[in-house]
Amino acid sequence: MDVLILFGALVIILLGAEAFTNSLEHFGERLGISEGVTGSVFAAIGTALPETMVPLFAILSGTGSEIVRHEVAVGAILGAPLLLATLAFFLVGIFAARARGWHGALNPEPKGFARDLVWFNWAFFIGVTALFVPFDWPWVRGVMAFTLVVMYVTYLTLTIRASTVLVDDGHGTEADHPLYSTKIGLPNNLAMILFQLGCGLALIMLGAKGFVYGIEHLAPKWGISALTLSLLIVPFATELPEKVNSILWIRRGRDTLAVGNLTGAMMFQGSLLPAVGIMLTAWVPQKEILIGMAMTLVASTYLSWLVRNGTVKPIHLVVNGLCYLGFVASVAFL
Repeated sequence: MDVLILFGALVIILLGAEAFTNSLEHFGERLGISEGVTGSVFAAIGTALPETMVPLFAILSGTGSEIVRHEVAVGAILGAPLLLATLAFFLVGIFAARARGWHGALNPEPKGFARDLVWFNWAFFIGVTALFVPFDWPWVRGVMAFTLVVMYVTYLTLTIRASTVLVDDGHGTEADHPLYSTKIGLPNNLAMILFQLGCGLALIMLGAKGFVYGIEHLAPKWGISALTLSLLIVPFATELPEKVNSILWIRRGRDTLAVGNLTGAMMFQGSLLPAVGIMLTAWVPQKEILIGMAMTLVASTYLSWLVRNGTVKPIHLVVNGLCYLGFVASVAFL
């Protein structure tokens, strides 16, 4: 039964992601905004909602052991950017290679790509540093958490401000397929775009919840600890929307949307969610946490280096996949 729930949840996520990406393209086109804003802001925040709910629910729910709840929350917070920076980019590389070859170029808008990564690297580094701040120094932790929130607001402002120039340079959002709801005779207007957008997001969240439910019921049979489960399994389930959306876009040649969806979600989850973790959990260095954060920074710093030094190719993203493999091996065998 748990396996059937997992399969059904995956189908729901795929259907929701297809409806979500289609309506989001029409929404961005109607507003006249750049692909960078559509991918890095709207798509990233929208599809980040499922994994945002997991740590918040774990922290705020009054049931169960506080230690276990905090382990689940911290693992979900840190596992999300880890998966995006490593495995998600590797999957994008695989699907790009199928159409362009392993040495074909990925062509996201470079300034936005670089901006997202730079802001993420600094924000996530602050989150790493906060691990070593004693819990009885609440004012220091508070300053660091507030700094992360300010960084995300500043990042949003810069991304939105860049939109006008990008549209003028030919990076405006354009829908390459008709709005799906019009195929059943419904009108193509803003209200219907928002309705389809909401339906797609609801399906994504429902599917993600079902996937997590199935995984959590299978995990005890595998003998996995709460922290390891939340670092490995929960982010994999809740990050499916980002991966599926980006794969759909990369297959259509919409590289800016595909990459921005991942890097924008990385920034959201690498700043606001660690701020929550710093303030509401123990947020202490543990082996699994330190290895995960290290691999995340290695992968994201590597991506920044690629952007600064030329064209990003699918073959380059194999390194990101190896970073995730290294993390899994380290947690399993060390």
